[in-house]
Amino acid sequence: MLLRIYPENPNEKHIRMVVECLMDGGIIIYPTDTVYGIGCDILKSKAIEKVALIKGINAAKANFSFICNDLSQLADYSKPINNDVFKLMRKNLPGPFTFILNANNNVPKLIQSKKKTVGIRIPDNNIPLEIVRELGHPIMSTSVHDDDEILEYTTDPELIYEKYSSVVDIVIDGGYGDNEASTVVDCTSDEILIVREGKGILI
Repeated sequence: MLLRIYPENPNEKHIRMVVECLMDGGIIIYPTDTVYGIGCDILKSKAIEKVALIKGINAAKANFSFICNDLSQLADYSKPINNDVFKLMRKNLPGPFTFILNANNNVPKLIQSKKKTVGIRIPDNNIPLEIVRELGHPIMSTSVHDDDEILEYTTDPELIYEKYSSVVDIVIDGGYGDNEASTVVDCTSDEILIVREGKGILI
């Protein structure tokens, strides 16, 4: 299903429809403030494995991140963070960043990296934020890549739907996506490191 949702004012009925799909173990493609993402409920291990299969990667070795709707959810999934990291995240989120934190035991094994870390996103886009708020816990996130040699990411939701409609349950059309991924910031040690330069510029 291709479902049109407007980021400025997401339709509550459509958001509930997406959440019900996720609760049933469904796979969705959704817009963020950077590129489109493929995701599922982080508590549905079979759905996580299916996303890994779609991406052609081993779920146990994948570096999946997940989307929270605000900073209050951090304590549920990460080990305590120091004040400097919290201030950095508060200044820059919602925004085009993935912050890598030390995972706690609430993070499903399939989403933790071998280093027991987790990537957390709070994108500046109302659609995924409303989905997570309605669901009550995060959704998994991994980028929709393009086979094109020049374009790394597919930006047109209708083309995304054409490509993935047989393997995902809902593609959300939230308008054209960006072609630049999030900036990845590693906050797992004393020194904060930018692992990947992306759309976000830290302030």
